[in-house]
Amino acid sequence: MEKGFQLRCNNLSLGYDGKVIAKNINFSVEKGNYLCIVGENGSGKSTLVKTLLSLNKPISGTIEFGSIKKNDVGFLPQQTMIQRDFPASVWEIVLSGCQAKHKFFPFYTKEDKKIASENIKKMNVENLKNRCYRELSGGQQQRILLARALCATKKMLLLDEPVAGLDPIVTKEMYETIKILNDEGITIIMISHDIESAIKYSTHILHIGHDVFFGTKDEYLKKSNSKLIKA
Repeated sequence: MEKGFQLRCNNLSLGYDGKVIAKNINFSVEKGNYLCIVGENGSGKSTLVKTLLSLNKPISGTIEFGSIKKNDVGFLPQQTMIQRDFPASVWEIVLSGCQAKHKFFPFYTKEDKKIASENIKKMNVENLKNRCYRELSGGQQQRILLARALCATKKMLLLDEPVAGLDPIVTKEMYETIKILNDEGITIIMISHDIESAIKYSTHILHIGHDVFFGTKDEYLKKSNSKLIKA
């Protein structure tokens, strides 16, 4: 048993209504890891994320939290068109990331507002603080959502396709921002269709499909199924 793990999945089977769409998933994440989850469309990547967030129950197997708690995970979901058109200010969106800490307490504290301000600054979007979220570009919106996720945690970020729909320049900037956060000690778990970037930035790869692979990116590259699969 490894020491100091933050999250570990044991013999996990995923699916809906008893129908298995992914099975035999075993992996562990330690502090400072950068895990990319890759695989074909429909292989169960998003279902795994929902299961890690307790939005779905596993069909079988277990999910363990070690040196962190379940609510220490910040989440950046895939955006829908409805979410992109959300009529709230940037400040309101980012501050809402602090809600999970309070559960039934409906008010934000002075500390919450300080954390939100710090993360707006960290994401370099201070000039957008009073803007309406739906008026922003896709790249700006993703930075806002990343600032929001950071309000929930300083330990682990779970990112579902964070560069989907972004142009190449903004995509590169987003990847570099995420890498900086990882270098500062935040553990990253990211779903990605971009195998080349997954290999470039990650420390570990979880490939879900007919065969399940988990290991370091160097181990992944040595496998015969690692030839830049178009997930």
